[in-house]
Amino acid sequence: MQIIRYAFASVTPLALLLFGAVFGGLWAGLALLWLTLLAAGLDQILPKPKSADHSRHADALSVVLAVGHLLLLVLAVRAFSLPDRNWAETLTLFLGTASFFGQVSHPNAHELIHRVPRVLRRLGASVYISILFGHHVSAHRLVHHVHVGTENDPNTPRANEGFWTFLPRAWIGSFQAGLAEERRRSKPGRLNPYVIWTLGGVLTLILAALVGGFVGVVGAWALGSLAGLQILLSDYIQHYGLRRLTLPNGRIEPVAAHHSWNAPQGFSSYLMVNAPAHSDHHMHPATPYDALDVPAEAPVLPWSLPVMAMIATMPRRWKAIMNKRAARVMERAEARLQS
Repeated sequence: MQIIRYAFASVTPLALLLFGAVFGGLWAGLALLWLTLLAAGLDQILPKPKSADHSRHADALSVVLAVGHLLLLVLAVRAFSLPDRNWAETLTLFLGTASFFGQVSHPNAHELIHRVPRVLRRLGASVYISILFGHHVSAHRLVHHVHVGTENDPNTPRANEGFWTFLPRAWIGSFQAGLAEERRRSKPGRLNPYVIWTLGGVLTLILAALVGGFVGVVGAWALGSLAGLQILLSDYIQHYGLRRLTLPNGRIEPVAAHHSWNAPQGFSSYLMVNAPAHSDHHMHPATPYDALDVPAEAPVLPWSLPVMAMIATMPRRWKAIMNKRAARVMERAEARLQS
């Protein structure tokens, strides 16, 4: 039953955006409402997902969303260049597509790059390449998951660091750290994945030019930029103020529930394929999204991830809400370590 909820929440805006890209009109506006106001409202009344056995249909849904993402990118880029579309339709389609890429395509691709079957991992990578963020495949798995909560992870925000300061540091730092790790793992005859991430991004822009001309290239680049911003917003929100402590033996403590913020809301959790259950994911990266749960001891954000993302763009307001919460989590963690 839960997989139907995941499908309903995530496929509906995809279908609306595809209709909007092909036919124009109000379709994209309805998708944008679905991803914003409707999601915020339903979060207040619907029950959150419960941990369950992995459904065989969960992978099929991930494939549908990934293929749908690639189709939407092509159709949206084409629509941006159509002379019969007015500016309001184009802007609404752009904003709706960018929101979908950040809220659905990213958590779904993130799910896929952690799966065991190679075809699923490659499909997830293709989604990141299409939004010009292919390096995330390497940086996320090889750097973020290994060093999260430490100074060695560019995607863990520093103490009291505002998002706009974090953004360039995390983008550049994750690109460099992922590249360094791939070079360290290199073997004779092994192609460095960064060649694929880079050439794939170039190919994406070439295809955008063929489909939509100069406007198509600008549209594809702008969609990728906003999607990348939302990806880094997710890292910022889900790890703000949480650090892994040094154990008495001098080693860094293992990743635990209190090293990630969670947002177990009743609608956005389904919309974002359970990405808000972040603690469980970091402790068990291979666990499929529909089998994740929020541990009782895991810290919880006051509102959903999309709402917190909006607040994070206002550093002063964000710090007023989150600094004391993060400090309390770390105080409890230090007390447990000393007991």
